Amino acid sequence: MRVFRGLHHPGIADACALTIGNFDGVHRGHQAMLALLTNEARHRGVPSCVLTFEPHPRDFFAARAGTPEAVPRRVCTLRDKLSELERCGIDQAVVMRFNAALAALSPQAFIDDVLVRGLGARCVLVGDDFRFGARRAGDYALLDTAGAAAGFDVARMMSYEVHGLRVSSSAVRDALAAGDMARAATLLGRPYSISGHVLHGRKLGREIGTPTLNLRFGHRRPAAQGIFVVRVHGLDAAPLPGVASLGVRPTIEHGGEQRLEVYCLHWPAALGRDGAYGRCVKVELLHKLHDERAYASLDALRAGIAQDVADASAWFGADSPGGATGPAGSGR
Repeated sequence: MRVFRGLHHPGIADACALTIGNFDGVHRGHQAMLALLTNEARHRGVPSCVLTFEPHPRDFFAARAGTPEAVPRRVCTLRDKLSELERCGIDQAVVMRFNAALAALSPQAFIDDVLVRGLGARCVLVGDDFRFGARRAGDYALLDTAGAAAGFDVARMMSYEVHGLRVSSSAVRDALAAGDMARAATLLGRPYSISGHVLHGRKLGREIGTPTLNLRFGHRRPAAQGIFVVRVHGLDAAPLPGVASLGVRPTIEHGGEQRLEVYCLHWPAALGRDGAYGRCVKVELLHKLHDERAYASLDALRAGIAQDVADASAWFGADSPGGATGPAGSGR
């Protein structure tokens, strides 16, 4: 999949079958829409294209209004969104910066400047609640009328349900906020995961005997927070069981930057002490153990982590917690 930042790149296809949205989580409803899009693209002999936005429009408007509490919690990072779009068979993704100029575009200007001249849309597939343009004044009816005049087809996909549940990014956020990882996996069609490169941290974890892997979560408000049983892909031939922290304490320790900190229950000897640094790994959050807790001392922290490790091992059905021989990281 080819990825472009903005519209002004010579490599962008002259024509495409297009869908538009934030695609936070790339859940099963999104996946169904993307399957329709790729079929339509093949039928027309043009590449499939997703137009998405960064930051999320609601992030932009919350910042402009000075109301950070209105920022929606983020299900996935841009990296993970693009990875899932590629897995769904999309040929081209265009990430537009959502800023004041884009927010001020009228619906007709958005159609003319972005869909027609910018992307050469031959057909546009949207959701049933799709709105666009300044003050969200554009809707499906307006887009359909404009498409007929400009020479592109317009279609929409109605709500997608799984076991009677309407699948949406909001529903995924609610499941993650409640720590219901099974429901989140049902809505997503896969275990919820976060990926990224392993970073250097403060290495406090080494000092207290539980060295951790550190991954940056590129948003200040992740949808999931707390302590989780996890599975780590990308370090060994088989995924590694572990326990991880995502939430308040990493925010304090890293100056407002969210990090996922993972302790692997068993460490591949071939990696050595520092062999994980720089690797791109995927961490599946399988089960929530509890919310973040404040500890009064390092001894209390050690005891809390030991209990988390024991609980994660029990969840995996392990006979003992196992140990690590030295993964990189900062510790919680």
